[in-house]
This record gives sequence, C-alpha cells and structure tokens, in this order.
Amino acid sequence: MLLVTLAIPLTASAIDMPLQDIHGNRVNISSYQGKWLVVNYWATWCPPCIIEMPELQSFHDAHVDNDAMVLGINNELIGKQRLQDFLEDYFITYPIFTSKPAQQSELGLIPGLPTTFLVSPQGDVVARQVGPVTRDMIEQFIQNWQPQLTTSQ
Repeated sequence: MLLVTLAIPLTASAIDMPLQDIHGNRVNISSYQGKWLVVNYWATWCPPCIIEMPELQSFHDAHVDNDAMVLGINNELIGKQRLQDFLEDYFITYPIFTSKPAQQSELGLIPGLPTTFLVSPQGDVVARQVGPVTRDMIEQFIQNWQPQLTTSQ
C-alpha cells in the first residue's frame, strides 16, 4: 500500500534547491545530480521519523557509493548541539540539512512528518511518501520506475 503512495508521479524539478547543513555550510541539491536522492523531511520529536531512520541509514549505506543517497532535512527549530547529539545517539551518518518548520518546500507539499521525496538522477521529483518508508520500498520503487516518455510529432 505504501509503495502505491510512493508511486504517485510528481513533476517538480529539484535542481535549484539550496540547502544548509548542520554546520552552516550551503550547498545546492544540484551538486548531488546523477544519483537517486531520497530527501526525507523529519523532526526529533516525531516517533515515525525516528522509527524509519535505521531504514534510511541502511538504504544510504548500501547505495551511497553507487547509485543513490539519503538527504535528511530536519524540519524544526532546534539547537545545533542538540541536533548533533541526536544524530550521534541514533548513529545517523547520511547528510543532514536544516530547515525552519514548513508545509511546503521546493520539492512539494509537506503535509506531515515524515515526508519523503524521491528525486531521479536527472533532478526530477518522481514520488512523494507521507509517513514512514523502508529500504525495501525505496529499492522496489527505483527498480520498477519507468520514466514518462514524451514523443514529439
């Protein structure tokens, strides 16, 4: 059932999305173009977010050197040290960025947490999941994803 939700096609482009990491460094999501990106909006106070974190870490570890990676976006107002301590406590090593609480991002609507967007290697948002995801869900979606073909006549 969740895979069906992930399969909802979206059309936004993530190429020009600015990000700020937990150390204050700024990057653009376009610097990750060429890999599948699992962009996960979450908060430390969100139990479903915490439950899915080992799945996201497992996916990231299995794919980061090849074809995909996870980018976590903390969607709350929290002190830098408290956030770093949280990440260490939960052994999170995928890149984490910060954001003020928001219901909308450059990738699309964030109706609740966690919300995960899947960005293709070409930089297009191709799916969104509201609620927890698993490594298997993400891998199945990527394996079965077929780009929408457009033909010009």
